[in-house]
Amino acid sequence: QVQLVESGGGLMQAGGSRRLSCAASGLTFSSYGMGWFRQAPGKEREFVAAIGWSAGSVYYTDSVKGRFTISRDNAKNTVYLQMNSLKPEDTAVYYCAARVKVGVTTSKNNYDYWGQGTQVTVSS
Repeated sequence: QVQLVESGGGLMQAGGSRRLSCAASGLTFSSYGMGWFRQAPGKEREFVAAIGWSAGSVYYTDSVKGRFTISRDNAKNTVYLQMNSLKPEDTAVYYCAARVKVGVTTSKNNYDYWGQGTQVTVSS
């Protein structure tokens, strides 16, 4: 079955950097669009970034543009989220998601598989 396993979360200070990873198995990874979402306490899960087959097709929510970079390594079945200039408002559980169609989409309803999430806490 399809599994998505996130890693790289933790406690970090504002202004710092961290890279999240999501290792996928049980799917033909290069055929899937991938996304990152996050959910803060008491809030709905929100879109962060998405990538199509390659880095030529990426999309970010406005609040992370210029600070976060999504990338993928199809040989390693892994998608990454490089987070720079972190802010306390970035604190959330970060989820990796996969969709059968390779295109980019921001809607969580368009994703077919989800990881268990990794906690990112940014202190001021």
